[in-house]
Amino acid sequence: MGVLDGQVALVTGASQGIGLATAVALSEAGARVAFNYREHPRDAAAAVDQIERAGRRAILLAGDVAEQATVERLVAETVGAFGRLDIAVSNAAYSDREPFYEADMAGFQRTIDVTMWGAFYLLRAAAQQMIAQRRESGGSGAGAAGSIVIISSPHAYVPIPRSMAYNMSKAAIDQMARTAAMELVEHRIRVNIVTPGWIDTPGERKFASDETIVRASEKLPWQRMGQPAEIGRGVVFLCDPASDYMTGSALLIDGGITLPWWANRGSGVPE
Repeated sequence: MGVLDGQVALVTGASQGIGLATAVALSEAGARVAFNYREHPRDAAAAVDQIERAGRRAILLAGDVAEQATVERLVAETVGAFGRLDIAVSNAAYSDREPFYEADMAGFQRTIDVTMWGAFYLLRAAAQQMIAQRRESGGSGAGAAGSIVIISSPHAYVPIPRSMAYNMSKAAIDQMARTAAMELVEHRIRVNIVTPGWIDTPGERKFASDETIVRASEKLPWQRMGQPAEIGRGVVFLCDPASDYMTGSALLIDGGITLPWWANRGSGVPE
């Protein structure tokens, strides 16, 4: 028996990295899972095949979360396949790195459309579905009517250079998640945040070589990058009915990278 037996989950950006690992972790915990992707369908398809061979259920859903109608379709198709939606994980993101005053505005806008608006569209569509399900069931019971998890980043509060659009978007979705947690309390829907540190994902290769990443990761407080599966386990923890008292929370899984003592190293501040 898994802690999420009988539940249905939708994960955006689930073809690689954190999204893929999260979708797999939710499945291993017992949930039926819809893997959304826009690119790299083979990776997501391989995971779905493995899940089905293990006797569990999963589906692939193509779509760009930057489009509101597409996100609403993803929720509807998840419900059509599995009958309901209990868990929604907003993971899809996009980022370019360049000074804001030189930024290509198409990439700048794309970052906001995917990372911020995509999260909002999922939050809104998932909440509407969960509210409707609770009303259909009579709205009884003290347990949660749904769980929504937003994958954030230290970019939400650390002004990392050359990442203004991403920084803005992650800061926005943190406030978005907390506001939604307030507004959805009356509907018994929990909304929480996971803040990963530097995680070893294919997306990191967009910005640095393997050699550069290895050298830099050895200087981290935990002397390694995080693994996507570690973030997946954090999401399962938040969605577990045993975590029913958690809403509006931010779960930091960063190997100590945002600890003050680490930020102050080399600055003359005593450790």
